[in-house]
Amino acid sequence: QVQLVESGGGLVQAGGSLRLSCAASGRTFSNDAMGWFRQAPGKEREFVAAISRSGGVAHSADSVKGRFTISRDNAKNTVYLQMNSLKPEDTAVYYCAALINVYYSDYVSTRVDDYDYWGQGTQVTVSS
Repeated sequence: QVQLVESGGGLVQAGGSLRLSCAASGRTFSNDAMGWFRQAPGKEREFVAAISRSGGVAHSADSVKGRFTISRDNAKNTVYLQMNSLKPEDTAVYYCAALINVYYSDYVSTRVDDYDYWGQGTQVTVSS
């Protein structure tokens, strides 16, 4: 059973930065692709960024490209989301997710339904 625990959310002014962390346990972390998603009130959960199990491939949504960076440290079983130049529209609950038993080391997915395990979420609020 995978457990994912996010941290690092909070309140920040527009233009500021936050770094989210997601600590994984219960599996061999390097076997799993990881993703970050977000959900604002009244909206569907949406893709933010994903990284392959090797860390060699990363993909981010157009809305955050150039501002957010996903990375992972397989030795620490942790995936990160560095968020810079934050905007009020980035306000949401941010979730990390694990896509387990990935065969291809460079595989990533942007689809919510592909992911097997989810964290509890961390709130990010950006004030204008």
